[in-house]
Amino acid sequence: MKAWVNGQVLDSPRDLALNVLDHGIVVGDGVFETVAVSQGQPFALTRHLDRLVRSAEGLGIGRPDIDAIRAGVGATIDGQNLPFGKVRITVTSGEGPLGSPRGEGPMTVIIVTEPAERPGDVAEIVTVPWVRNERGALAGLKTTSYAENALMIEYARSRGASEAVMANTRGDLCEGTGSNIMYALGGQLVTPTLESGCLAGVTRALALEWLSDELEVVERDAPLEVLQDADEVILLGTTRDVQAIARVDDREVPAPGPLTRRAQEIWAREAAKYVDP
Repeated sequence: MKAWVNGQVLDSPRDLALNVLDHGIVVGDGVFETVAVSQGQPFALTRHLDRLVRSAEGLGIGRPDIDAIRAGVGATIDGQNLPFGKVRITVTSGEGPLGSPRGEGPMTVIIVTEPAERPGDVAEIVTVPWVRNERGALAGLKTTSYAENALMIEYARSRGASEAVMANTRGDLCEGTGSNIMYALGGQLVTPTLESGCLAGVTRALALEWLSDELEVVERDAPLEVLQDADEVILLGTTRDVQAIARVDDREVPAPGPLTRRAQEIWAREAAKYVDP
């Protein structure tokens, strides 16, 4: 693991490096991206950085220095053996008071890169009794205000699952805590619209682009309960890629089913030749 903070590579990723008044710590006032690393190369970095900018500007903390962030990503990857890994890029509004109003100092930028194990081809999920507010101030932004996600994922883990999936305030299927969701029904692959409040996932966008050439893929909102009728269920995420789901709550689901298997094949083929713009 290597860490870079505001232009400096730390001797150890556990070195003390942040101001205790950083608003990312005080109130979770920041944005982030997690980028997969394959064979030492970050995957779809430009798309992730574009979303980082959208999130930062949407949160009102300004535009991060993308050239500096690219340099930090390279510096933390350099010298590591990374057949598979992940980069975490975090940008906060910087030093602020002990309360919600922001300070006027520069942003804080933190980049950490570490080796990782690839998630399994099959996982299990549970639905949670809490909802995503599709009309909230943070809807569609990837922010560090993640405490509710932490609560949800612990709820899922206590029930033997690796991801929690939620509805929005309308009761429609929305997303997982760190993933988008897709399901097969009637020969179609269906994923919630962005109007559901789900994050505009990088993997989601690429999957819609790549799978649509060979499969019938649609964006459509439906009640959370649709997962109880789905023929197959899939999670889409930065490190999960296209992951088959074998259990939703107490319901067993074929995994991988035929559409999921085909989606995985298409993803693997296209990802292998993907060139970051």
